[in-house]
Amino acid sequence: MTTASAESGAVSVIIPALNEGEPITDVVRAVAITEIPRDIIVVDNGSTDRTAERARAAGARVIAEPQRGYGRACAAGIRALCPECDIVVFLDGDGSDCPELMHRLVDPIVNGTHDFVIGSRTRGQRESGSMNFQQIVSGRIAGLILRVLYGVRYTDMCPFRAIRRDALGRLGMREPTYGWNIEMQMRAARAGLSILEVPVNHRCRIGGQSKVSGTLRGTFVAGARIIATLMRIAAEKKPDNTDERRCPKTR
Repeated sequence: MTTASAESGAVSVIIPALNEGEPITDVVRAVAITEIPRDIIVVDNGSTDRTAERARAAGARVIAEPQRGYGRACAAGIRALCPECDIVVFLDGDGSDCPELMHRLVDPIVNGTHDFVIGSRTRGQRESGSMNFQQIVSGRIAGLILRVLYGVRYTDMCPFRAIRRDALGRLGMREPTYGWNIEMQMRAARAGLSILEVPVNHRCRIGGQSKVSGTLRGTFVAGARIIATLMRIAAEKKPDNTDERRCPKTR
């Protein structure tokens, strides 16, 4: 399908990956089939399997970020962006996101109506078992808190998202862990970006084990980091050039 996003040629996709050797080939190929991105970057975040090798064989540009941390991997991907990139898409390397829906995220930015578009798994169709109860509830709670703080409406902390590169560069992202996603959502709201939330479908991971929902410890650690990040950003002094009245409501 030919869309504005496919014609722009200015989209880069960043895929943080840690021991995703089993699904990464299919993920990269599914992204490439959309014909939307000019560049597919897989950030190998210290994998001990064949993630990097298989991603490269599938056609991705692979960079290494050996110091583990989801936010660190995302930041490494940003540093590796080509100068021509105007729009950055983030998605997970486990096969749970649906690259075939990427146009829903990219087209509003290409068309100039929005700066930041985030997918909502809770508003889309979810494969049974693809999200656990804690993920759904935590996304809703975080959304309520951010609505009170900034007047925005989020229903999820979905990693599948797109943002204008220049807008991303102004956010001052620095969270190195799983708090990266909530930090971006909070900083985007505080910066007065035009934000849109769209339904996206979600599947069970193709293979391997989830670092977040796969174990009780993973769920607890990720949850703790998200809460700590939310509290840290909320407590920060508002930048002098931020006008709360400009903060948008998502749809």
